[in-house]
Amino acid sequence: MTISGALSNAMTGLRAAGRGAEIVSSNISNALTPGYGRRVLELSAAGVGGAGGVRIDGVNRAVDEGIASDKRLADAEQGHAQTAANFYAKLETLMGTPDDPNSVSARVAQFETALITAASRPEAPERLSQAVTDARSLASSIAQTSDGLQDARSLADRTIAEQVTTLNTALQQVQTLNAQITAAQVQSVDATSLQDHRQQLVDEISALVPVRVVPRDHGQIALYSTGGAILLDGSAGEVGFEPVNMVTPYMSVEAGTLSGLTLNGNPLRTGSEDGALRGGAIGAQFAIRDEMAVTAQVELDALARDLITRFQDPSVDPTLAAGDAGLFTDEGGAFNPADELGLAARISVHATVDPTQGGEAWRIRDGISAIAPGDAGNASLLQSLASALNQGQPPASGSFSGGSYALIELVSTITADIGAARGNADQVLSFAKTRLNELTQRQLADGVDSDDEIQRLMIIEQTYAANARVIEAVDEMMQTIMRL
Repeated sequence: MTISGALSNAMTGLRAAGRGAEIVSSNISNALTPGYGRRVLELSAAGVGGAGGVRIDGVNRAVDEGIASDKRLADAEQGHAQTAANFYAKLETLMGTPDDPNSVSARVAQFETALITAASRPEAPERLSQAVTDARSLASSIAQTSDGLQDARSLADRTIAEQVTTLNTALQQVQTLNAQITAAQVQSVDATSLQDHRQQLVDEISALVPVRVVPRDHGQIALYSTGGAILLDGSAGEVGFEPVNMVTPYMSVEAGTLSGLTLNGNPLRTGSEDGALRGGAIGAQFAIRDEMAVTAQVELDALARDLITRFQDPSVDPTLAAGDAGLFTDEGGAFNPADELGLAARISVHATVDPTQGGEAWRIRDGISAIAPGDAGNASLLQSLASALNQGQPPASGSFSGGSYALIELVSTITADIGAARGNADQVLSFAKTRLNELTQRQLADGVDSDDEIQRLMIIEQTYAANARVIEAVDEMMQTIMRL
């Protein structure tokens, strides 16, 4: 080997050692940086013109794409499960548990107790007033639960709008980074920082919509939702959504009063089973707005219907004619089977019996349509009302199993169903969290190990010193030649 060859080899060794030290220091300093991919210096032997040395082939990110993909999907699953669990926890709070004094079931029990108490002394005005007050509280608790459901749907609608904006912005940024990474590779410039940033954006997108990453030429990637939508392939797609100010029980995608999703102007399915963007945070919000809250509203409307019809029967209150509104009404009117949707939000106590609406409490003893007070000691109507409350009858609507239910049994069934749904949602969430935690640990195991990096730095230091010693020896040899 010539002296110039030895010098050239040592110089390439110094450059490689210097670049290696730079990469190791970057790895150590970013050991706790989220989304940072450990850098690895790729080297190969150089042998041009008979000389040796080392060639720097580039810098790569040490990332297990399989684990990264599984973790993204697990993150989306956990976010979806968390949203569902939060909804059912909120619904359980709205409906109340049996030990909650403000729950719907507690209001039913209080109303029944008030009727029995009033029947024991029907001449006592304060007992009649208490029965009316408890009837009003029962109606209000059902209406407030319905309002809470629609608030949840409205919040979901607003959240979808915010998430769609975030999604579109992230897709545009990934498109831009694709172009920048391609340009960096063409110019032989290190693109790992750009790849880190792109990876963080892909993770953000996948939390909203679970995606599969497909490699493309020149370092670019394409993004496909697990539901089959092309979100990014060359150019970024644009997801469209139109929010509303307030969601009511009468609004739905099928009726055209609520927005679905579009991709580049083309409509997308949004169902939890067949939706193109199902499975992530956006899919969870659609499930709340269009499925879970709607199902709960149907059950609540069935409860309101059962309560109203129990007391508008002339056999319960003889002062009523067929078609008259009873103690509980649909905004003051009798129940109309063709107008059940949203009934729970409209239920109220008949104005003629409610002092807060200008009525008289004695009508709960003498009849809704009574013109004047009757026998103050007659408790027959109060007893009839209490009996109607506990009379078993099959629900006319809802998804209840066959059989007859007293009102409290119907409420208990709804409460139990909500509790079961919450329990199932919590189990799904627990599994999703466990899976995400496991994949996170596996991904961290492939990340920066500070001990390994320190050992690598020591080797680099030795390599650098050895190459420097070669240069020093060459210099001494050249000095010897010059002195000849």
